[in-house]
Amino acid sequence: MATILVVDDEMGIRALLQEILSDEGHTVELAENASHARAARDRLRPDLVLLDIWMPDVDGITLLKEWSASGQLNMPVIMMSGHGTIDTAVEATKFGAQAFLEKPITLQKLLRAVEQGLAKPAPRPPAVPASLPPLPQVPPPRIDRDYGSFEPISPSPTPAPLIDAMNVGGQPRAEQSFGLDRPLREARDAFEKAYFEFHLARENGSMTRVAERTGLERTHLYRKLKQLGVDLSRNKRNGI
Repeated sequence: MATILVVDDEMGIRALLQEILSDEGHTVELAENASHARAARDRLRPDLVLLDIWMPDVDGITLLKEWSASGQLNMPVIMMSGHGTIDTAVEATKFGAQAFLEKPITLQKLLRAVEQGLAKPAPRPPAVPASLPPLPQVPPPRIDRDYGSFEPISPSPTPAPLIDAMNVGGQPRAEQSFGLDRPLREARDAFEKAYFEFHLARENGSMTRVAERTGLERTHLYRKLKQLGVDLSRNKRNGI
């Protein structure tokens, strides 16, 4: 697994990216601005950087140019932005970015971009002083567009614990008992929570296999588990 530096001024996005990438087995370091990103890059020598463009002190493109000009761009960099354009993506590519993800980013596109970024050799562009003429135009990189969101979702109130997806021996139970003398929403949430806990236990916490087993797209599955208050750390899986 890799060491990944996430640079974004939005605390909610940083926290969610850390949780998702940590669940994939990566070591994740967070930075809220360019100053923290510089220090983290020098200290950790990360294998990959996820870099937001719009930040309050120094924007991501400027930081990317700085690393490129000083010969410090020895790791793949994936740019992120909620207001990106083709011109922005082209400029980022000129200075060594390997991909550009447009927010909101779905879980599937994030993991694919990280996997592809780690599989490529680190860029080694020549130092480019700011006074030189613009570089020649290059084909724009792929911009992934989707309608998923990384907006943190507060879990809904947890229903009264009437059930447990695990039996005494630590194996998932296929049969459950539910109290029906309760509002429909609470009964439905209790059933769904038990259903997903059963499959998480059965698949040793593998989100990929649970998504396949339940027929849900992985992004929707992750959000659903958060809404239901399912404890993902209880069934942390050992592999992807």
